Amino acid sequence: MTISRRKLLAASAALPLAVSLAQAASNVSITVDPRRSLGRVSPDYMGLGYEISSVALPGLLSATNQAYVRLVRNLGSHGVIRIGGNTSDFASYAPRGPAVSAPKATVVDDANLKDLRGFLDATGWKLIWGLNLGDERQENLIAEARAVADLMGDRLLALEIGNEPDLFTRSGHRQGLYDYAAWLAQYRRYKAAIRAVLPRAPFAGPDLAGASDWMTQFARDEGQDIALLTAHHYITGQASPSATLDTMLGEEKKYQAALSQFQAASETANRPWRMCETASYSGGGKQGVSDTFAAALWALDYLLVLAGHGCAGVNMETGVNHLGWISHYTPISDDLHGHYGAAPEYYGLLAFAQLARGEMLGVACQATGLDLTAYALRPEAGELCLFLVNKDRTQDAAAELAGLDGMVHGRTMRLTGPSLEAQDGVLLGGAMVLENGTWSGAKSVPVAVANGRARIHVSAGSAALLWFTA
Repeated sequence: MTISRRKLLAASAALPLAVSLAQAASNVSITVDPRRSLGRVSPDYMGLGYEISSVALPGLLSATNQAYVRLVRNLGSHGVIRIGGNTSDFASYAPRGPAVSAPKATVVDDANLKDLRGFLDATGWKLIWGLNLGDERQENLIAEARAVADLMGDRLLALEIGNEPDLFTRSGHRQGLYDYAAWLAQYRRYKAAIRAVLPRAPFAGPDLAGASDWMTQFARDEGQDIALLTAHHYITGQASPSATLDTMLGEEKKYQAALSQFQAASETANRPWRMCETASYSGGGKQGVSDTFAAALWALDYLLVLAGHGCAGVNMETGVNHLGWISHYTPISDDLHGHYGAAPEYYGLLAFAQLARGEMLGVACQATGLDLTAYALRPEAGELCLFLVNKDRTQDAAAELAGLDGMVHGRTMRLTGPSLEAQDGVLLGGAMVLENGTWSGAKSVPVAVANGRARIHVSAGSAALLWFTA
């Protein structure tokens, strides 16, 4: 595979960021508490989300698209594809087509669905499929649900009825009052109609955009008859003045209450909850922000924040958006001419995929004046994994790790970029993802462990992944 001179130079420029050990660093104290469990990270935690219009793009989600299959499999041998988005409430199903990919006129046919099934088999991933509630064409919805269930078989995790129904009056799908009760009545009517032809059809919801109380109510009303609870989240809209790099990297304190509410609803219903559509800034993301190395650090940190709130999985929005163009936040780049690659954000997902499995543990992190976060997981007995994400622009971290009792061996891998604003030259383990979807040659280096302690330097604007074994 040929790599452009520009990418080689950008990659070389990233190296000093990871090894600038001579730079003055702030002291950080990180202590793992192996007795405090925050829940488990499931094998299918990783996910990607697509507008339904992507399904109608010839050859995209197909087993024959080998580079794209590799890019997805790099993120895990298990995962979840979610098909939905705003376009799903304008879409229709026609068994013999012709297929059409358009923001408000997508048509999906059986050939598209067969390709998608092959893609799921090639990646090993499962599927959440969103049905059109926007135009209230019940017969078409039932036919689509039946075709999806028949073709996907055990790859189908759940069906959703309506995309972001809490915004239906804003999106023009409904007039007048359309609250939770009105949606629930329609949901139940459509669910009953689908179950009449698919008695074992699994469902998920409420697929909310922002009305977090819908999650609590839906868990109470339908919690015993669903596969999982679902929600969406974006920091803010891409047109907002606050849609900046610094906002993206900052702590989202306002959203923590909603995450706690989702976790409580999940526990009450004894059903998992999934963030089935999410990205940095809605409306396709912010150019020069959502498509930078900073987005890789944001994504890595964000996935771990959600895991700490009991989230069972996250679907990062990918590819063509509801306006018909490739979003700035997409982790997988696509020129719409059959060329794909790893966008900066992809490396954050790839870093997460290297360690994130097993039991999440409590961590005390003292990093006064430094924008650094720390997370710990225990994949199995005798193993401990840590993520240290230094989102600070200027300050390196000299981190002392404690709570590593019983650990004897350690190693680390770095996530680096030339700068937070960089759109090229991102590396994980000193290696880039090639244009054919392969990632190889990634390096980890030893970390000394003694008496349950270790030290590591984490450069400004970078992340360190650490493995410790007994």
